[in-house]
Amino acid sequence: MQRISKLSHLYLIGIGSNQPHAIIGAPNKIIVQAVAALEMDDIDVFAHSATIQSSPMGPSSRQFANAAAVVSTDLEPPALLARLQEIEHHFGRVRRGQSWRARVLDLDILLWSGGAWADSNPALAIPHPGLRSRGFVLTPAAMIAPDWREPLTGLTIRQLQSRFNRPKALDRTSSRH
Repeated sequence: MQRISKLSHLYLIGIGSNQPHAIIGAPNKIIVQAVAALEMDDIDVFAHSATIQSSPMGPSSRQFANAAAVVSTDLEPPALLARLQEIEHHFGRVRRGQSWRARVLDLDILLWSGGAWADSNPALAIPHPGLRSRGFVLTPAAMIAPDWREPLTGLTIRQLQSRFNRPKALDRTSSRH
C-alpha cells in the first residue's frame, strides 16, 4: 500500500510579548524562548526576525517586543492555531477579558502558503486582519519574508510595509477655519 504524503505548508507567525515571565524574564527573552518553543517534531522554524520594540495598542501601557518567524509544518491552519494557543498557555497566557491587554506571549498566524483562509472560527482568518495596518507586524515580517505576497491585495510584505510607512496626506477638510 502506497502512503500518500501530506504537503508541507509555510506559515508566517507574528510573535509579541509585553509582560515579563516569572522565570524567563523580560519580553525580549520571552521572544527568544517562544521561537525555540515553535520548533517541534512536526514544526520546523526556517527563519526568525530580530526583535523590535513597539508601543502598545489599546489599554496596555507596557512596551511590546515583537518578532516574526517562518515555519514549515504539515498542520492545517486550525491545528496550527491550536498548537500556538497551547504554547501561549504554557507561557502563562490567559485568554479572557479585555482585548489588547498585557500578555506574556501572543502568537498569530499572519500568512500561509495556501493563500487566504476563513472558517467558522472567528479567531482564525488568514491573512491576519491586522497585517496591513500594523507596523509592529510588518517590520519584523519584512526582515524575513519581504517578497511573500499577501493574497488579498497581491502586494508583497515589503510593499505593504512601504505603504504603511509612507507619510499620510493631511485631511484638508478638517483644517479649514
